[in-house]
Amino acid sequence: MASLHPSSKAVHEEEDLNHVPPQEKELDAGALFVLKSKGSWIHSGYHLTTSIVAPALLSLPYAFASLGWASGIMCLVVGAVVTFYSYNLISLVLEHHAELGHRHLRFRDMAHDILGPRWGRYYVGPVQFMAIYLLSNPGGSMKLYEFVIIFGSFMLILAQIPSFHSLRHINLVSLVLSLAYSACATAGSIYIGSSSKGPEKDYSLSANTETRVFGIFNAIAIIATTFGNGIIPEIQVSIITINHSFRESYCLFHSFSQPLVSRPGATLAPPVKGKMFKGLCVCYAVLIATFFCVAISGYWAFGNQSEGLILSNFLDQDGNALVPKGFILITNLFTILQLSAVSVVYLQPTNEVLERTFADPQSGEFSTRNVIPRLISRSLSVIIATTIAAMLPFFGDINAMIGAFGFLPLDFVLPVVFYNLTFKPSKRSPIFWLNVSIAAVFSAMGVIAAVAAVRQISLDAKTYRLFANV
Repeated sequence: MASLHPSSKAVHEEEDLNHVPPQEKELDAGALFVLKSKGSWIHSGYHLTTSIVAPALLSLPYAFASLGWASGIMCLVVGAVVTFYSYNLISLVLEHHAELGHRHLRFRDMAHDILGPRWGRYYVGPVQFMAIYLLSNPGGSMKLYEFVIIFGSFMLILAQIPSFHSLRHINLVSLVLSLAYSACATAGSIYIGSSSKGPEKDYSLSANTETRVFGIFNAIAIIATTFGNGIIPEIQVSIITINHSFRESYCLFHSFSQPLVSRPGATLAPPVKGKMFKGLCVCYAVLIATFFCVAISGYWAFGNQSEGLILSNFLDQDGNALVPKGFILITNLFTILQLSAVSVVYLQPTNEVLERTFADPQSGEFSTRNVIPRLISRSLSVIIATTIAAMLPFFGDINAMIGAFGFLPLDFVLPVVFYNLTFKPSKRSPIFWLNVSIAAVFSAMGVIAAVAAVRQISLDAKTYRLFANV
């Protein structure tokens, strides 16, 4: 193959900077605008941390109250190890398919190609979109409709941020905020637990066998939701860099290699190996520091009286503050600000669908043709979600149900299934049986946890009313 002369090279580079390759033009607007590929591994760390380390971690002491010390810590360790392993498998599967010329831009694309079209359309996609329902409350014990309406109004603005890559600076701030409110929650728990203000420490489990058993699986579902991340492919896509050397390679191979042109998505650079692993290491360093500190300190201080949101334990039964009121205010401020970043991240799958439906990929991202539909559709989606969230007061129970039906399979089961179906390891190999064991155990847990979650909703149903102020 002849080499390009420097002058020819420069011409190609200049043309490429001002010209969208044909296959990129063929991408739908959702992939082209929302899932644009520009980030680095550190950006993936920010995105992953925001998508996993969220205010839902403040419910971990409540989960411990149904599990006890040994089981609670064991479930937290197992959740961290298995999800770290599973998310790495997802990354490997994505890289493998990208090298074959089939980039999966979304989780449901993976399910469509690996498991069949019905899985992506009727299961994986809806689970991703259910996450938007959780955006307005992490644990379920705040005063609901007033907060939800105010928060929804704020989200109307943030929802207009155009792409995943645009969130990188917001998600860096989000990472710092997650460390800040976790430190506050830990410090507040230790302060109250060490003083005479706190409740008498009682770590006993329920004496009723049925309540105790269902409570255990409900707690497992809550922990699964806390570790949940249904948008790994979208994050991986957002960190792929179309770099200078690839642009040169594209110019060369576009001229001489017709098969490259015919492969879907081949004009976008393949995932750079190791980026997701580095990003996951950043994420899980923050995760270990926050999850374990909040869970252990909160359960130590409040025992089986831990509330669904540990910050609620900072007030006594009469509403008197057990720590300085300014401390509670700043902790809640950190929490709400980080929650807004989490919400924007989990709006991205919805935004991608809206963009794909209403935007024109042949027009500019910020053209009038695309900006107006984007503003209207994203605003309507937030208004609808906010209305539903304000109407329905049982977020804690819904958290458990979505964890059982959605996040347990999505984060613990499907990654190992995808890996085995993609790489087809020998049935004699340890990794095959490790993956089969993980899939079997967590599938069984998902079924039982789903029953427990539905049971809890039925028990609490008598207290439900629309627009409740809980």
